[in-house]
Amino acid sequence: MSDTGTATLTIAELREFAGFDAAEQRYIRRSLDIGLGRQDAFKLWARDAHESAAIRSQYVAYQELKGLRSARPDEFSLDGIEDFVGKLIRVTAFDLAQERLSCFSAYRFLYERLLGPWVRAWLPSAFCGAAALPQIRPERRKMLLQSLSEAAATAPGWSDRAPSFYPEYVEKEAA
Repeated sequence: MSDTGTATLTIAELREFAGFDAAEQRYIRRSLDIGLGRQDAFKLWARDAHESAAIRSQYVAYQELKGLRSARPDEFSLDGIEDFVGKLIRVTAFDLAQERLSCFSAYRFLYERLLGPWVRAWLPSAFCGAAALPQIRPERRKMLLQSLSEAAATAPGWSDRAPSFYPEYVEKEAA
């Protein structure tokens, strides 16, 4: 791909991220630090004991990511699908239950970075499965499921282009 094409796609990713609300942006950055092992999330993100506990839980839930990365199932076979989809739904349910991601696009943005571009084909089903679980409050369930567009749910194919923008923690300067 040309540098111009790559730059255009990166700008599109930046714009997409900018369209998420502040809580989603913060959760995505924190999740990438935890899921990709980029930073010590406790030092960077914990503002209080409640947030420290949430980060600890997220580290535990994200232990599944390593196995998911290596368990890439065949899109056209049912062999081994239960292990992969079950684990992906469990991690997705954890993230959705935190009530920081309010739509499919924020979820997709996070997970294609956590797991890679190949996971895009699996994200609509994992998102729907997790969003429909009784652990998700009914009003949130409705909001989350309605955020999945028909186009995303019925896509005939998915891009295999890796994301180029990985948002990171930005320190606020004192005024």
